[in-house]
Amino acid sequence: QLQLVESGGGLVQPGGSMRLSCTVSRGTMSNYAIGWFRQAPGKEREGVAWISSSGGTTEYADSVNGRFTIARDNAKSTTWLHLNNLQSGDTAVYSCAADFWGHAGLKADDYDFWGQGTQVTVSS
Repeated sequence: QLQLVESGGGLVQPGGSMRLSCTVSRGTMSNYAIGWFRQAPGKEREGVAWISSSGGTTEYADSVNGRFTIARDNAKSTTWLHLNNLQSGDTAVYSCAADFWGHAGLKADDYDFWGQGTQVTVSS
């Protein structure tokens, strides 16, 4: 059973930046692809970005492409999501998830383990 813990959320002004972390506290992160998802109030969960187990493949949702960057360090059991040029529409609870088979991409239903989420609020 993999355990994931997100951190780094908070309040940021429009145009600002933030870094979210997803740390695996139990299990071997290097065996899993990691995805980041977000859900705003009243909206469906949206896949934001994912990275393959080796870090060699990444994919982004069109809504964040060019503004967000996903990266991982398997030795530190940590995956990061760098959020730049944040806008009010980016306000949501952000969660990371792990996919053992590496085929899930941005499809939330295919992920095996989830963190509890961290709130990101973009407001002036």
